[in-house]
Amino acid sequence: MMWRHGISLLALAGIGLSGCTVGPDYRPAAPSELGVPEGFSVPAPATPEDLTRWWNRFDDPLLQRLVEQAASDNLDVAQAVTRLRQAREQLVQARADFLPSLSGSGGYSRRQSIRGGSNQTQLPDGTIINTGAGSTNNFSLGADANYQADLFGGIRRSVEASRASYDASGYDYASVLISTQSEIARNYVLARAAQAQIANARQSLALQDDNLEIAGFRVQAGLVSSLDAEQARAQRAQTAASIPSLEASYNSAVSRLGVLTGRAPGALKGELAAVRPIPRGPATVGVGIPADTLRQRPDVRSAERALAAATAQIGVAQAQLYPALSISGGIDTSANVIGSLTDIITGTLFAGLNQLIFDGGRTRAAIRAQEAAADGAFLAYKQTVLTSLEDIENAIVALRTAQARQREFAIALDAANVSAILARSQYRAGLTDFTTLNQTETQLLNARNSLTQVESDEATALVQLFGALGGGWDSETIPRVAGTILAPERQDDTNG
Repeated sequence: MMWRHGISLLALAGIGLSGCTVGPDYRPAAPSELGVPEGFSVPAPATPEDLTRWWNRFDDPLLQRLVEQAASDNLDVAQAVTRLRQAREQLVQARADFLPSLSGSGGYSRRQSIRGGSNQTQLPDGTIINTGAGSTNNFSLGADANYQADLFGGIRRSVEASRASYDASGYDYASVLISTQSEIARNYVLARAAQAQIANARQSLALQDDNLEIAGFRVQAGLVSSLDAEQARAQRAQTAASIPSLEASYNSAVSRLGVLTGRAPGALKGELAAVRPIPRGPATVGVGIPADTLRQRPDVRSAERALAAATAQIGVAQAQLYPALSISGGIDTSANVIGSLTDIITGTLFAGLNQLIFDGGRTRAAIRAQEAAADGAFLAYKQTVLTSLEDIENAIVALRTAQARQREFAIALDAANVSAILARSQYRAGLTDFTTLNQTETQLLNARNSLTQVESDEATALVQLFGALGGGWDSETIPRVAGTILAPERQDDTNG
């Protein structure tokens, strides 16, 4: 047990010798340093909302289920978890530098003398014989310990950098999750919009079949020329030709949903076959103030943690300029028989101090390089913040303009529907020509498709706004992994 106490003393001695920590201490930047304004430049509700499960606000059970599957089934999210696991193990490796390393060895050798010498062996019956050769056994055990004292905080800065990188990987996971959730919702909206446009085309196609029949009867009766019938046939063909492209768009969206949920492209075709309306979300969303973005957006928080890691790396580089104390020790024992191994034990203890004298400016260049990296990390952090604010404002404007367009297109559809009814009635009575009927039917189809498109735009803008605000994860936690299981951690827990 003596060697265990010796190693413990080495570790305690090193800890006692650990002194100051070189390098700059990280300080989070204030919002004003990042160019964050006090308010948005576009009108928006200033009261923030809980957007952890924003997809529930669309009141579409299938959409909710598909989005929730992203956390467990999406392959991009799964890859983000593996990167988070890698960052966790890198932190474990960095922490291991605080502890001494211990290695053990053991050996056995047998020396056999073939010529000369003698060796007597007593048989069970008491007879002693001479084998004519000699042999010697040798058993040995040893243990070595090495410890690097963290005199100037190089190891502490390394652990600090690894912990910040681990945090950043957790936020990167959340960013991938949010992006995947938004992509699923967007493609779900596109699939429902394609279904609606196909329904619009088929409804118009039924009317145009009726118009073509009426035109044919009127031509046969000599009431109109064959021009009416040809116009009706051309219009019907154009409408029918639009359906295959709409079906292709629908198939593309459904296939994308299958892949986003970790399945084959056609896995969801059965579930999505039933036509459902485009999901409608809330009319307004509380966005808070710009400074809330620093807390809610995981990509912003990842950039902040990357800056913290880069700052800590400056201290790691600066520690190379200062003396390094290493302590090593070992114990050895050997004997001819195993039972005598503990009779004689020898031990050694060595302490060495290394100081850089000259390296051609390499270490100082490495320090300057890390300082430049930290400056770049700050600029990347600031750019991420400003880009996130841009995303939010663009989404706010997109939602507001889509709602304004939706109101106008609803009026246009009502007017086009009334005009088409009147034109169809007048054409049957012979009070108007087919050109007028054709124009009103075309306007009706365009109005239906325009309203469908703007409803899709409104839902997409809402999804875009939820994503821009950083909705879809619990911003009060830092994503962690325990073994291979994702386990969120409270922000105030700094144990990593």
